[in-house]
Amino acid sequence: MAINATAAQLTVERIFGAPDLGGPRLREAKFSPDGRYVTYLQGKQDNKDQLDLWAFDTQTGKSRLLVDSRALLGGEERLSAEEEARRERQRTASLRGIVEYQFAADGRRLLIPLGGDLYLYELNAVANPVTRLTNTAGYETDSRFSPGGRYVSFIRDQNLFAIDLRTRQERALTTDGAGLVQNGVAEFIAQEEMDRDTGYWWSPDDSRIAYTRIDDAPVQEVERYEINADGARMYRQRYPAAGTPNTRVELNVLELASGKVTPVELQLGDGYLARVDWFADSKHLAIQRQPRDQKRLDLLKIDAASGGAQPLLTETSPNWIELNSDLHFLKQRAAFVWSSRRSGYKHLYLYDLDGKLLRPLTAGEWMAVGNNTENGLVGVDEKHGNVYFMANAASTLERQLYVTSLDTRTPETPQRISRESGWHDVKLLPGERGYLDVYSSPDQPPNASLHKLDGSLQHWLVRNALDETHPYHQFLDAHVKEEFGSIAAEDGQQLNYRLTKPAQLQAGQRYPVVVDVYGGPHNQYVKKEWMGGGYFRQILAQHGFVVFTLDNRGSGFRGNAFETALAQRFGKVEVTDQLRGVEFLKTLEFVDPQRIGIMGWSYGGFMTLMALTTTDAFKAGVAGAPVTDWRVYDTHYTERYLGMPSANASGYAASSVIPNAGALHGKLLLVHGMADDNVLFTHSTMMMQALQSKTQQFDMMTYPGGKHGLVRMQQQGRHFYEMVLRFFEREL
Repeated sequence: MAINATAAQLTVERIFGAPDLGGPRLREAKFSPDGRYVTYLQGKQDNKDQLDLWAFDTQTGKSRLLVDSRALLGGEERLSAEEEARRERQRTASLRGIVEYQFAADGRRLLIPLGGDLYLYELNAVANPVTRLTNTAGYETDSRFSPGGRYVSFIRDQNLFAIDLRTRQERALTTDGAGLVQNGVAEFIAQEEMDRDTGYWWSPDDSRIAYTRIDDAPVQEVERYEINADGARMYRQRYPAAGTPNTRVELNVLELASGKVTPVELQLGDGYLARVDWFADSKHLAIQRQPRDQKRLDLLKIDAASGGAQPLLTETSPNWIELNSDLHFLKQRAAFVWSSRRSGYKHLYLYDLDGKLLRPLTAGEWMAVGNNTENGLVGVDEKHGNVYFMANAASTLERQLYVTSLDTRTPETPQRISRESGWHDVKLLPGERGYLDVYSSPDQPPNASLHKLDGSLQHWLVRNALDETHPYHQFLDAHVKEEFGSIAAEDGQQLNYRLTKPAQLQAGQRYPVVVDVYGGPHNQYVKKEWMGGGYFRQILAQHGFVVFTLDNRGSGFRGNAFETALAQRFGKVEVTDQLRGVEFLKTLEFVDPQRIGIMGWSYGGFMTLMALTTTDAFKAGVAGAPVTDWRVYDTHYTERYLGMPSANASGYAASSVIPNAGALHGKLLLVHGMADDNVLFTHSTMMMQALQSKTQQFDMMTYPGGKHGLVRMQQQGRHFYEMVLRFFEREL
């Protein structure tokens, strides 16, 4: 595995530089309603995180720049505090320029939010295609066209607004949003943990709009200091820690013509509003509701005129119900597609509109799941009776596109459509005339192509070959190919791993190891895709390290038996499985068993601390933004797995790192952003005090102004990874 001595070696500085090392990539790819254009966001050549809007013409096969974000903004973009928080929840905080946009139903206009205001782009305009729709001191967020295209709606100053595009008249749809009350906004828990980032929903015919009214008054107030380079600010944040009250959520339906507001009979109690959808008739809503313990999920049919609720179906689990957005109402028959894990694996089912099960659509010891989400359904072609979905049936390390029959009486083996081994992310063309495939593998950076429904290629949007013009080409000679395999857990279940050997591996020599860990639920870390955000693993390999990643039991998308192994206690089976990985590493002739380190962020930070305080297997570790006491983390995530603190006090105590501080083995580098509003900085200060009280020595790095996603930020991320490299070179 010796490399050319003159090969260019990757650096942390280059990871965060421009152009993007992965080559051109499509973000937020969407189809125009007529299917002619594929629009997408793409970073600039001189700044990969500054996004512009592009369009690919499927008739001509050519791409063109539609909107230059710098030209439109005319200066530096400044985000409101609300927008910064929203992007942090959506994991887009490092991006600038155009980060979202939407087509009107007629396909002739695009809505583009930028710099706190809204712009319209006319696709067929001869001149001056961009019109500024708002120009206010307030900051408009969560904007969209109504389904019929008559209105543009948005949130400003905690209230919901709409602009009638026929008259350009703006109308406040709610007026009581102030203080702790917000209208049309998803509460913190919904955004951070429930994959619901909006609080309002248009009816298909534009006649009604359902919206949440949230009140944070019941939520405990936490004094949180955001320490920045120029000083500290104290925030009184409403943070729903495990076992404490949640935000009060109400749902209303506004009839636009009359202004009538109808409350919906949610009966949430202290539970959760998980999903809101409309039936095709615009007269009924479909509401998904969870109780506080998340062991049940109710699907309710709501009469929009009266607010009355009718139960359609209920899912139950002895552990927890994972949320998804697979609910799909058919247009040509009175039925809907639903997904469930009732068999132990997530599959698709067909129901009638009264909630009666018609038939299962898929079955087997695999999951109908997508790109690191529970959402597996891609679309339904009712005319030909086909259901398209993503799944890991071929391999748990891959995502492939499949099709099955809508009318099958018993689930049959689905037909695989995507052809290349690796990771596919698919969207159907309007009218089910084909699909857009964003595909990558360990040897192929993400490319994008249009395909017929039989999988045959129609157009390349981004070929992304690793030729002389590709940004990563100069690093190919030093690139180390990743190896994949599996080892058995103590209960016999298979644990997938990824192994990267040192770039200049010499026979007879032993090398230090860095175990790169996440380990938490509802996440898959080991997958056959391009880098997986893991350029730093290549840097470690090129500096003489073995890099090892293992998805322990409790990780996501492997079925209920695998994922529920951590129920009622964190940090036990996960660490046990990571130790299985260590034992495997020690069997490799090129591994030095005395020089094994570990690193992780967020849940991975927690795992690092658990590994360093409950085992002596690791010589050094980097714990980034770790949860140290789960009683201080949020309700929906923590209680899903551990239950209420009052009912599982021993589980919470055993899941805390704090009591183990005196047993720290090896060198520790503790890292945290000082403005983190997700895993609060409090977690690390608690750990610092516990370590100090036990006279344990450790290294610490804090980032003024740093949020939970600081590792993706250009300056903070670069500093972090360069520091980690120095730390492991010194300690291992």
